[in-house]
Amino acid sequence: MATTAQSVADVCAAAREASRALATVDDRTKDAALEAMASALEERMGEVLEANARDMEAGAEAGLNAALLDRLKLDEERIRAIAEQVRDIAALPDPVGEVLEGYRLENGLEIRRVRVPLGVVAVVYEARPNVTIDCSALCLKSGNAIVLRGSSAATHSNAVLAEVAGTAVESVGLPRACVSLVAGGGREELKDLATQAGVVDLIIPRGGEGLKAALQEVATVPVIYAAAGNCHVYVDATANLDDAARIVFNAKVQRPGVCNSAETLLVHADAAPDLLPRTLRDLREAGVELRVDARTRALAGDLADSVVDADDDDWGTEYLALILAVKVVDSLDEAIEHVNRYSSGHSEAIVTDSTESAERFTHAIDAACVYVNASTRFTDGGVFGMGAEIGNSTQKLHVRGPIGVRELTTYKYVAEGTGQIRE
Repeated sequence: MATTAQSVADVCAAAREASRALATVDDRTKDAALEAMASALEERMGEVLEANARDMEAGAEAGLNAALLDRLKLDEERIRAIAEQVRDIAALPDPVGEVLEGYRLENGLEIRRVRVPLGVVAVVYEARPNVTIDCSALCLKSGNAIVLRGSSAATHSNAVLAEVAGTAVESVGLPRACVSLVAGGGREELKDLATQAGVVDLIIPRGGEGLKAALQEVATVPVIYAAAGNCHVYVDATANLDDAARIVFNAKVQRPGVCNSAETLLVHADAAPDLLPRTLRDLREAGVELRVDARTRALAGDLADSVVDADDDDWGTEYLALILAVKVVDSLDEAIEHVNRYSSGHSEAIVTDSTESAERFTHAIDAACVYVNASTRFTDGGVFGMGAEIGNSTQKLHVRGPIGVRELTTYKYVAEGTGQIRE
């Protein structure tokens, strides 16, 4: 496995060379590599778990919070799920070579727009060792070489998982440099990777605002930011309150340390007296800290002493923890204004029985994913039928939302003639 025993430039150059071979490989070979990867994960589970235990121990000693430790943790169930995701990716149609459109010019030229790989994709990520496999599998399926740069928190886990991926690639005759890992070089290594213009085609960071800011300072390679998720659930005046209570609870509590969990609850004033007392109680019993406006506090009843007054910072914060900001609003328009002001553009939800309200919300909200009567927790490439995801883009170019195999491609025009020249 390529590591920083080589320079970052050398690793990227080898990946570039490997990408040329991978771009022309048939789907059967790529799928064989993915099956080899999934099988090796299951066969080497003990080795992976041992490495992850070392990372978990070091993380606890370093004071990583509960959300980060949850992201870092691997167990037998999670490893089997990762292996199944690899197989799900293998089962997807091969995007490479797909003809997006075709037409004939008046002079007889036949024009086709054909999907092709990007080339070399670098993924920079924090304490999520599953990303090592998910991203390797997605890149292989889409015909891209990948350069992985994990964080020190997952050093041992990433090393074993990248070895699994590299061995699988090599076992079917593909260049080992189709999957490379760089690790341990700190901020200078990140700069080296982010400035490989002409060698690396795209960088996708998966991490917090600090990682995003660090890349924005130095990157000369195009970047798609799999950015923060300051997600909202708005409960409309017409909402079914039983559905609303379940959706709010799920969006916040089911897995609070991920980017598609809800961070703010907005409730229409007409629904608030019935919804908030029971919902606030359920959330507090689940250990959620509530940061509320004055109108919510007035409806909190015997919980009033256990809630915290929200300030302006709370509305714009991605907590990634059992913390929820809560506000009462007077109208759908006020909810839309609040969401568009504070949202990171990730995932937003409305709970309503009004078709008109649902349509206004979905049309007006500027986010990658907008839900009607469902939890924000569904924003995930695996759930969306993509097998897995490299991340969720909150940008608008060139992809938005979950990044799967199709999103890891571009296209080229192929023009076939019979001797035509331009006059």
